[in-house]
Amino acid sequence: MSARDIFHEAVKGGLEKEGWIITQDPLVVKFAKDKMSIDLGAEKILPAERGTEKTAVEIKSFLGDSELFEYHAALEQFLNYRLALRIREPERVLFLAVPVSTYRSLFSRDFG
Repeated sequence: MSARDIFHEAVKGGLEKEGWIITQDPLVVKFAKDKMSIDLGAEKILPAERGTEKTAVEIKSFLGDSELFEYHAALEQFLNYRLALRIREPERVLFLAVPVSTYRSLFSRDFG
């Protein structure tokens, strides 16, 4: 198992504050001969008998020297996880959690 991201507990706490129930920490997805560990799996009960909503969250700090290098690594990992989830757990929506500063400096630009 890889090391937890520095913001892991903050993201987990934020999800719980918004009514999500953390169901897996980490969420392990088997795909072909590989096992992938996505940082968090969570569920939220929806009102009016609509069932539950499921999510998976991959957390990245972007604390390295090159924000662009980390972006490419995170994107590659995100795409692999998304493919595995589409096949194994198609009801689960995948999100990438990043610091606000990274969102503003990279993800809010046209490139991101």
